Parts: sequence; structure tokens; C-alpha cells
Amino acid sequence: MSYVPRLREKYYNEIIPALQEEFKYSSIMQVPVLQKICLNQGVGQASQDKKLVEHALTEMTMITGQKAVPVAARKSVSNFKLREGMVIGARCTLRAHRMYEFLDRLVTISLPRVRDFRGINDKSFDGRGNYTLGITEQIIFPELNLDKINQITGMDITFVTSAQTDAEALSLLKHLGLPFKNQNK
Repeated sequence: MSYVPRLREKYYNEIIPALQEEFKYSSIMQVPVLQKICLNQGVGQASQDKKLVEHALTEMTMITGQKAVPVAARKSVSNFKLREGMVIGARCTLRAHRMYEFLDRLVTISLPRVRDFRGINDKSFDGRGNYTLGITEQIIFPELNLDKINQITGMDITFVTSAQTDAEALSLLKHLGLPFKNQNK
């Protein structure tokens, strides 16, 4: 008996039938699925201090439970003192069990720790069923030790789905537990 994340069981047992009924899919294969979660963190002062990128990599590795990859600059920009090939950020892509575990921790533990949290905005869809969430402080994640953080930085979290429209993706992410703002104001 192998371990299956709680959200994955919920997806197969509750969300697929609910979405099939809501959008009248003829086949179970048409129901959208969360394919991956991509985390991206840019470090602005990386051109001056190389240690900041190392700290970002270790923090993202602790948050995701998977080794983060450094991101190099594609172009040189003289105004930012940036040369092509310099490491300026960190990224990580989560799939399968780690994706569901991260989503579960994000929804139940991390997002409620955001100061003055009223829900996330539902306007950040890209038109193809993908949603991007911006986090301003990485300290909302309980995996990080607050004493060892030397700079507060933000990150982007992108939820990539197989949905064809934004409405399908919104419904999928709502069923998965993402707390979108109430639209009845």
C-alpha cells in the first residue's frame, strides 16, 4: 500500500465528478487536471552579492522539498550591472506527489499566514487555463527558520492546468481549495 496525497485522492473521488457535472464533459479524459506547479524567485541584488542567490536556492529547496535550480540572465543590461550568464534567481517545478503536498501546505498553512489575507485575486489567469499567484514575503512558509533569513523576497507560483478556458481552471482550483476572493461584494 503506497502513500497517496490527500488532495490527489480528493481530486479523483470528488473533483472529477463535480467538474464533469458542472461542465457536462462526455469523457473523463476531458476533465482538467493540475499538471505542475512552477515556483520562480528573482533576486534583484544578485549582481552585487552572490550569497543572496545561494540563500534563495536553499530557501526554495526547503519550501518545496525538491532541489531548486539557479536561473541565469539571458541578456546583458548595463543599467542593472547585469551580464549574460550571471545567476539572478531560483526556480523549481513540482509534479505528481510533491505538487499535491505543496498545494496542500500552501492552502492550509501558508496562505492563512499572509498579513490581512482576504483571499487571492481571480484575475491572474493567462487565457489558457494557467494561474499565477504572487507572494510578497517568503516568510509565510513554516519550513523556513525566521532567524536565518537575511532578506525578505517574494516569489511567483504558477499553477499549470490542462483546462482549455479560464473558467474551467478557476473551477478546478476552487475545488482544490485555493481561497479566491468573494465576488458578491
